[in-house]
Amino acid sequence: MIGAIRIHSFGGPEVLQWEQVELAPPGAGEITIRQTAVGLNFIDTYHRSGLYPLTLPAGLGTEAAGVVEAMGPGVSGFSVGEAVAYTGLPPGAYAEKRNWPAERTLKVPAGISAEVAASSMLKGLTAWYLLRRSYRLQAGETVLLYAAAGGTGTILGQWAKSLGAKVIGVVGSPAKAELARANGCAETVLDTDPDFVGKVKALSDGGVAVVYDSIGKDTFMQSLDCLRRHGTMVSFGNASGPVAPFSPMELAKRGSLHLTRPSLFDFIASKADLDAGAAELFGVIRSGSVKIGIGQRYALRDVAQAHRDLESRKTTGSTILLP
Repeated sequence: MIGAIRIHSFGGPEVLQWEQVELAPPGAGEITIRQTAVGLNFIDTYHRSGLYPLTLPAGLGTEAAGVVEAMGPGVSGFSVGEAVAYTGLPPGAYAEKRNWPAERTLKVPAGISAEVAASSMLKGLTAWYLLRRSYRLQAGETVLLYAAAGGTGTILGQWAKSLGAKVIGVVGSPAKAELARANGCAETVLDTDPDFVGKVKALSDGGVAVVYDSIGKDTFMQSLDCLRRHGTMVSFGNASGPVAPFSPMELAKRGSLHLTRPSLFDFIASKADLDAGAAELFGVIRSGSVKIGIGQRYALRDVAQAHRDLESRKTTGSTILLP
């Protein structure tokens, strides 16, 4: 038996329950990972609330790191005790141990801790596909980045700066503005600024090349207004709820804009893409271009409080859950 967080109904943080569950031996092609650090992400709240429905009862969590404890039939290339990490679906990372497909498991390079690895699987690979696949950022371009003091935002801001871009970070407070500036943002704008679009256009010489918007419903139209002609809107999250239906003419009248609504798991569906993304991610971490800031740690049993803090915008940087 192992300890794990499970939900039996959709709802608020109160539905998260610590339970003892059976863990079978690893099956063909699987490894058992004893998890030492689990990442917390906004997608976990979408699964918990039912915005992204799951078959109940269900586990939560989409990224973790630990060590190989056992290997199933047909697994090669790993050894017991080796440091590994992963991200993916179905959810279930909120657990002391987990069986996971070996071909979807990444070896953690020397010098990268389990906490850093667990903090950077989903968030770091998200930054990778946003910058290198959804919109391939070029040196000299200006970016508008929402939640710039958050886990993904602090990684993305540093990485974009290392590529030679100018990053305008959207933040919720002066304290978060300071953190965003320390993590790659050349400028910041408060999300409550009454002249938000005007400020962004003034800081970007008339409009940004790309907006990375994880907020969704509340910011979608103002994000379109911040783009230059032929700019690209990358809507990759729903922190305020899903974007309401709109006419494609909204894109035309703002300068023939481009719009994409990507998901990480489509960019790492093949092992080749997963390995390529991880290689770039681990590369920028090991070079020092991107530093993973862990803002808070919670015991896995206390994940309900972690969810409350995340949704009330009390967290900064990455958050780690400790089994």
